[in-house]
Amino acid sequence: MGIVDIDSLNEAQREAVLCTEGPLLVLAGAGSGKTRVLTYRIAHMLGDLGVQPWQILAITFTNKAAAEMRERLGKLVGPAARGMWVSTFHSMCVRMLRTDCEKLGFDKGFTIYDDDDSKRLVKDIMAEFDIDPKRWPINAIRNRISTAKNELIVPGVFEQEAHDPSAKVAARVYKRLQERLKAANAFDFDDLLLYTYLLLKDHPDVLEAYQDRFRYLMVDEYQDTNHAQYAITKLLAAKHKNIMVVGDDDQSIYSWRGADIRNILEFESDYPSAHTVKLEQNYRSSGNILAAANAVVSNNMHRKKKKLFTAAGEGDKINVYMASDERDEGRWIAAEIEHQRSEGIPYDEIAVFYRTNAQSRSIEDMLLRAGVPYRIVGGTRFFDRAEIRDVMAYLTLLVNPADDIAAKRVINVPRRGIGRTTVEYIDSAARMTNMPFMLAAELCLADEHLQMRARNALGGFLSLIEEARSYGGDLRKVIEAVIDKSGMIAAYENEGTDEARGRIENIKEFLSVVDEYVQTHQVEDEPEIARDDALAAVRQLSPDSLADFIEWVRLRTDLDAASAEDDQAVTLMTVHSSKGLEFDCVFVAGMEETLFPHSNSSHDESGLEEERRLAYVAITRARKKLYLTCAYARQIFGETAANPMSRFVSEIPAELRKTIGLGSSGFSGTGWEKRGSRRGISGSGTEAGGGRVFGQSSAGGSRPRSAGRSGASSGGSSFADFMGSNASRTSSRGSEGRALGKATHGSGERVLGRANPNAGKKAAAKMTFAVGDVVDHKTFGRGRVTKVDGDLLYIKFAKNGMTKKLLKDYAPIVRIDL
Repeated sequence: MGIVDIDSLNEAQREAVLCTEGPLLVLAGAGSGKTRVLTYRIAHMLGDLGVQPWQILAITFTNKAAAEMRERLGKLVGPAARGMWVSTFHSMCVRMLRTDCEKLGFDKGFTIYDDDDSKRLVKDIMAEFDIDPKRWPINAIRNRISTAKNELIVPGVFEQEAHDPSAKVAARVYKRLQERLKAANAFDFDDLLLYTYLLLKDHPDVLEAYQDRFRYLMVDEYQDTNHAQYAITKLLAAKHKNIMVVGDDDQSIYSWRGADIRNILEFESDYPSAHTVKLEQNYRSSGNILAAANAVVSNNMHRKKKKLFTAAGEGDKINVYMASDERDEGRWIAAEIEHQRSEGIPYDEIAVFYRTNAQSRSIEDMLLRAGVPYRIVGGTRFFDRAEIRDVMAYLTLLVNPADDIAAKRVINVPRRGIGRTTVEYIDSAARMTNMPFMLAAELCLADEHLQMRARNALGGFLSLIEEARSYGGDLRKVIEAVIDKSGMIAAYENEGTDEARGRIENIKEFLSVVDEYVQTHQVEDEPEIARDDALAAVRQLSPDSLADFIEWVRLRTDLDAASAEDDQAVTLMTVHSSKGLEFDCVFVAGMEETLFPHSNSSHDESGLEEERRLAYVAITRARKKLYLTCAYARQIFGETAANPMSRFVSEIPAELRKTIGLGSSGFSGTGWEKRGSRRGISGSGTEAGGGRVFGQSSAGGSRPRSAGRSGASSGGSSFADFMGSNASRTSSRGSEGRALGKATHGSGERVLGRANPNAGKKAAAKMTFAVGDVVDHKTFGRGRVTKVDGDLLYIKFAKNGMTKKLLKDYAPIVRIDL
């Protein structure tokens, strides 16, 4: 027997391991054991075929993947693997440049500029050329230059091909940037690829030396290579053609980063003698999940055909939940997570995916309200995002001009020509005169120590704030006007990058927060609560008060989910961030047309196919349970829309899907929905004393408001199509169906034929809790208060034996008087 147990591999894996000469394309489906194939193949070459470790070059895409491969090889072959190059593209390029950079006019002691260093250098160059950053945003210029470098376009060629004004400005900056970098004996990250390619292309002796050394080349995640990486790989493999590439064209989801799916699709054209092996046996997911993934991705035309299968059983069907709105969606996900945890799936084996970062806001809120611990991966909590903090700083400054932190945060956001030196000068003046920063800024308008340009910019900022402080009336319109006057969205639009577009979406989603605040704090016509009982009374927040809105948001964002005893947490992330990960239980939220597939991509064939590959990635992250959720109506980016269910859901055969509810999770109501002040930042859609409970209509019916309406767009499924014969089905939790127009809640008072939304609200607002009280929670059921710490309640729940920390004004709980 050889150094590795080849017989432990399946037939396709064994075929790939034993094919060591000539070009080899390994199409590795999700969860098919590609890392095992790579490491076993290397071990077989080293231990059984006598290949020397320095003759092998293995390239991965992340340092983590490289470290994992080295660790596995160490276990298989021991010290024999030490002479191998196992690295990322960029690490490989650094090693090559350290050896021969002098041929390019650099010294071996060169430094590498990180993104921040590079950005500051570009900023200096634009100032040197007197290029207005308002007209030509720095990020947009840097994006043009980065794309050129990754396309291996040098400054001279880029300048010749620059025709539009933006390209011409970028060409000037690009040329000067390379001059400045060379003078500083430095490379930025894009340069590492560009200059390594130029080194190999223009210096045949260097190329030949590496070709003779690396007789065997292996590249992982080949579908994610850009043009520069493709070109470097092709040069290195040109002599011996012993190149193995591993990848999955069905998981190519990074075109916006420069990844070119043609690299893997056209490998057999680049190497006509290539042998192709398909790894289709999946070791991760159940049969139904794989069948769903196969069904979805098979609708793509530009792909290598393969079909995942498993030796494991079929497993559970894919659960599809149609919510009434995004708040109902988040509430239901939180409840189902708790149910799955009670069934034995720990928090850290549960993940919630979404297409855009802005979607996380309502999901986060509902998890917080349910006391479910979570962590954000590859992103930031909604209210911690820079652009949201900027908006909040502007609003805070209108309410409290003495807030120096808010003033200094946004005085130059977006860039208006007030630099660090000016800010430090104003700050110094404020400290010397013992006055707020904003007041010192006003005095500095007449200070000739400051340049006229800085004083003009400062005057513009102060005028903006002064004008905005005079705004009044409808809260949303006030905040929209402040955002518009600030120029933040216009600045991001000028950048034109994917990051900037994401920031715009987040700012628009902030307007949804405003709408929810207004909807859940409408002034009531009934007499005001008596204020003599300070503990029982809750201050009525005004729906048009900016100060009250800020207070409400600050209170919400100060909350945090109670950590589980073992510090486990549910994972929240975009689908893009989920690649390479796996979980026992996966929720994919927002499965609607215009959201997933995203509207930016759904009208373009290549874009739509990438969106479908993204759906394939999301589906194949799940091992045992997969939930796809969508909403009949969704408020996102400040607008309410009713979009058809995603075509990707309807592409899953009906026999693989299980519809588990619409609008109601089965909570029949023991009173928590009557506590009008305790509905959380997302509003929740539950109207006090009546109206919708967990998304039901005001009359309590479980049928959709537009059942039977046709709403399908091309490729999508209408609301009625989705429900079909299941239109009358309720949640798998035993939701009680109610005839339309017959349900009553609480007092049963009705206004214009529907439940009075204010009934019971005042009494609920006065509710207090004490140690020993029995309570009922929307998600966790019955529990007993074990400790009261101000507004924070410690409650031990009977259903799962857990103790949760919940804020009484926001938790969906009601005291049960036994």
